[in-house]
Amino acid sequence: MFKKILIANRGEIALRVIRTCKEMGISTVAVYSTADKESLHVRFADEAVCIGPPSSSESYLSISKIMAAVEITNADAVHPGYGFLAENADFAEVCQEYGVKFIGPSANMIRMMGDKITAKETMIKAKVPVVPGSDGQVKTVKEGLKIAAEVGYPVMLKATAGGGGKGMRIVKSEEDFEEQLNKAQQEASASFGNDAMYLEKFIEEPRHIEIQIIGDQHGRVIHLSERDCSIQRRHQKLLEESPSPFLDQKLRDKMGKAAIKAAKSINYEGVGTVEFLVDKYKKFYFMEMNTRIQVEHTVTEEVINKDLIKEQIRVAAGEKLGAKNYYPEMHSIECRINAEDPLHDFRPSPGYISSFHSPKGHGVRVDTHAYAGYTVPPYYDSMIAKLICTAETREECILKMQRALGEFIIEGIKTTVPFHLQLMKDERFRAGSVTTQFLEDFEMKPV
Repeated sequence: MFKKILIANRGEIALRVIRTCKEMGISTVAVYSTADKESLHVRFADEAVCIGPPSSSESYLSISKIMAAVEITNADAVHPGYGFLAENADFAEVCQEYGVKFIGPSANMIRMMGDKITAKETMIKAKVPVVPGSDGQVKTVKEGLKIAAEVGYPVMLKATAGGGGKGMRIVKSEEDFEEQLNKAQQEASASFGNDAMYLEKFIEEPRHIEIQIIGDQHGRVIHLSERDCSIQRRHQKLLEESPSPFLDQKLRDKMGKAAIKAAKSINYEGVGTVEFLVDKYKKFYFMEMNTRIQVEHTVTEEVINKDLIKEQIRVAAGEKLGAKNYYPEMHSIECRINAEDPLHDFRPSPGYISSFHSPKGHGVRVDTHAYAGYTVPPYYDSMIAKLICTAETREECILKMQRALGEFIIEGIKTTVPFHLQLMKDERFRAGSVTTQFLEDFEMKPV
């Protein structure tokens, strides 16, 4: 087992990893930018190293600075968290060259799943259902128009190096194709330095359902059932739950087997998520694989009573997984609490938190690095907390979440708490009648 783990991340996920490491008897190293000097992950780690100014490119995305911190602290492993360098194959490669364990898959595995075209080709070979579309990159407007006509409108244009909803456009007709392709390419180029695009059939009334998997170094892969992530805004998840109110056991088993097949096709090691789109006829299609821990791993932890960070560290250290898959025994919902103003198009609301009171009670969990007196910096992702509620049934879980949200006091900045409170009262949501387009008809009302 590792003696010292450096967490190459910030905020709540860094704190989350630190907690598990302490419970495993492993020393921890936090890295931080000058903007995060007062963050709780810095306070609670055994050691902390400042790696640069607020800009991510000069701190959390700087491989050389993070490796320098590894060297001066003698860490023998690096946990990348999510975001930043978590799915950066070059970073995983550098860790290997330095003889430091990257807690995650190999560089080759990350590359195979990181490029959407390669991932799709891999899934086709593994006989995992994929969305109909281009076989590879769409290089010209003429080529794109031909493929779109074959699969039928509407179609979705996606950046091959994409993520976080960037470089994606829905095209509803032939007349719109060229304009939307240009816009998607411009956004992809600005976000990823790569404007390569591919095309897929747009699945109408889709649900975004992902399967949590773990693979060890001995060829074993298990799944830990599903999470429904259909409540999204601009392809960014706002709420996740497990189990999905849409899946029956037959479909759950079928998707679990497909996810295992996907992971085994690349000899996957570590914690990962195989993401699917599921249409109204309960047909599912591979969308992508995330080769890291997810923000929403917490709901899976709650319904199967397992610490996924601990499992991630164990398999990275070479330990063997058990043989069984895991299925939900409870119902859990996670609301992402962002420093955003939901009444004004979710615009960012960084700043000083004057008052902070998190809800308590049975089945209520809050993962956060924020506190009263903390200043939310404007440089990073706006998520400041995750509120997770767990109960025996979905109905009880919604009522518990409603109560917990009502107790969540964050003053000094705007947050998404009022949005989630309204969502809990929405009849369609309560009935489990949600798709990825749910928020298009959702009107936020003043509190």
